[in-house]
Amino acid sequence: MLPGYRSEGFGEGDDLERVLFCFAVEQEARFFAHRSSSGAVRRVSRPRVDGAVADRDHRLIVTLHPDGRLEEMEILITGIGRENAERKLHTALKREPYQLVLSCGFAGGLNPYLTTGTVIFSTDEDAGLTPALLAAGACPVRFHCADRVATTVEEKQALWKATGADAVEMESQIIRAICRAHEIPSATIRVISDAAHENLPLDFNVLMTAEQRLNYGKLALALLGSPKKIPAILRLQRQTQLAAKNLARVLTKVIPGCD
Repeated sequence: MLPGYRSEGFGEGDDLERVLFCFAVEQEARFFAHRSSSGAVRRVSRPRVDGAVADRDHRLIVTLHPDGRLEEMEILITGIGRENAERKLHTALKREPYQLVLSCGFAGGLNPYLTTGTVIFSTDEDAGLTPALLAAGACPVRFHCADRVATTVEEKQALWKATGADAVEMESQIIRAICRAHEIPSATIRVISDAAHENLPLDFNVLMTAEQRLNYGKLALALLGSPKKIPAILRLQRQTQLAAKNLARVLTKVIPGCD
C-alpha cells in the first residue's frame, strides 16, 4: 500500500494529483476533462527514446480549484489495446506515486440488459469507491478484455456465452494487473458505447494501424466506398458523445474535487 493511502479509500481531503485517470483515446476523456476543469486543460507530449515525437494525446493536465486550492489532475491517454496501455502506464508510474488508478472510457455491451449510456464498474475493495459509484447510478459488472473490437451482435453474443462477462473493452486487464503488482488500488469505470444488440457500422479492426491507432485515411476510403454507412457513423458519434457525458457525470460525483 502506498504511504498516505487510507484503507477506507479515496475521499475528501485526499490529494487529487495522486489519482491517475486512464483513457484509451482523448474522445473518451474530453467531456470529463472540461467538466472538471475550473482553469485550463492542456496537452503534454514527450519524445520517445528514438527521438520521434510521442502521441499528441499522451497526457491531459486539468487545472482545478477545489476549496480555493490549486490542483492539477492528470488524465493519461494510453492508446488502444494492452500493449499501448502497458507501456504508457509503466512510464507514468515511474513519474508519480499514485494513490489510485482508474481505467475509464468506453465498453461494448455483452449482457443484453445493459443499455447504451449505462456506466459500469469493477473495483478493488480497498479503493473504497463502491458506495459512491452505486449512489451515482453505476452498475457493478464483470469485464472481458479483448484483443480486438467486438463489432457485430454475433461476436458479442459469442463473447457473452464464452466468458460470462457483461461488457468488453481492451485495456483494463493489464492496467489493473500492473496496479496490483505495485500495490496501488484501482478500478475500472466505463460506459456502454454500443449495446449487445447493436452492430457497429464498420469493422474498426481493419481500420487500425499496427500500433492500434485509427487510420483516418482508411476510414475515409471505407466511407467513400460505402457512403450509405455515413448516417450510421454519425449516429454512433452522437451516441458515444452522450455516453462520454454520462461517464463524466459519474466520475465527477465519485472522485471528490472533480466537480
